[in-house]
Amino acid sequence: MMSFPAQAVARARVLVVGDVMLDRYWFGEVERISPEAPVPVVRVARREDRLGGAANVARNIAALGAQATLIGVVGADEAGERIAALAAEAGVRTDLVADPERHTTLKMRVLGRQQQLLRVDFEEEPGPAMLDSVDMALARELAACDVLVLSDYAKGALARVQDLIAQARARNIPVLVDPKGDDYTRYRGATLVTPNRSEMQQAVGRWSNESQLTDRAQALRQDLDLEALLVTRSEQGMTLFTQAGREHVDAQAHEVFDVSGAGDTVLATLAVMRAAGLSWMDAMRWANRAGGIVVGKLGTSVVTGAELAGEAI
Repeated sequence: MMSFPAQAVARARVLVVGDVMLDRYWFGEVERISPEAPVPVVRVARREDRLGGAANVARNIAALGAQATLIGVVGADEAGERIAALAAEAGVRTDLVADPERHTTLKMRVLGRQQQLLRVDFEEEPGPAMLDSVDMALARELAACDVLVLSDYAKGALARVQDLIAQARARNIPVLVDPKGDDYTRYRGATLVTPNRSEMQQAVGRWSNESQLTDRAQALRQDLDLEALLVTRSEQGMTLFTQAGREHVDAQAHEVFDVSGAGDTVLATLAVMRAAGLSWMDAMRWANRAGGIVVGKLGTSVVTGAELAGEAI
């Protein structure tokens, strides 16, 4: 049995770079159909904003009790200011790049009678000047971190991900990547990549048995020059591939309420435990436990250090 390493976690310093976004929710009641068009009229009763994307990863790191710094691109607008304020409330230090010519990535959801009726997305890819600013922010912050996390939601902040990986490697700082898409060559040289089951299938094709998955995963890991590859597999648990071989942990048995944001929690826990000095195997065990807790909560949630401390692995 292994207890939660609270003191080591408190010293852990994790830098998160990636696609920062704001998740906005409008909750209301639906009592009639609009006379203007056959759509429901939602009378908004409550509004809620939450950190999304890379910002949610940073929020999870801080909730575990570690030191989190966040780099990302926002617009010079209300949503960007809201992200900065929510991050500060969550205990996340920010080095955000504000682009006056673009909007902050915002996902606005309208819900009535507990159902999502509409989602409106505002997103624009950052230009070269903003990517230069991300590079400079990384150069400023890298020396003061133990682990770098790259959170890719394909919104453009990691368009130069190879340069970011190279900067960290030059300082011998481990790089953990949450990937997007099917072209993993852009993550070559990272320390760990954490695809979920469907993302792994996009990258290597469907597998028919565990032996085939192992062969394909190890081939991908070697091709990309990774130290480790972790495949998160929902109800099938997690499988870690390293030079030493394959390790697997089963999913925690519990009732699942909501899987949204679970990947962010898993990535954050892996990064914190690695920064705290744990092995990949032990870090995976804690990440699996954290994922099991967070899917038992409604909405994009976090797992606190106190919650994990109540568990032993």
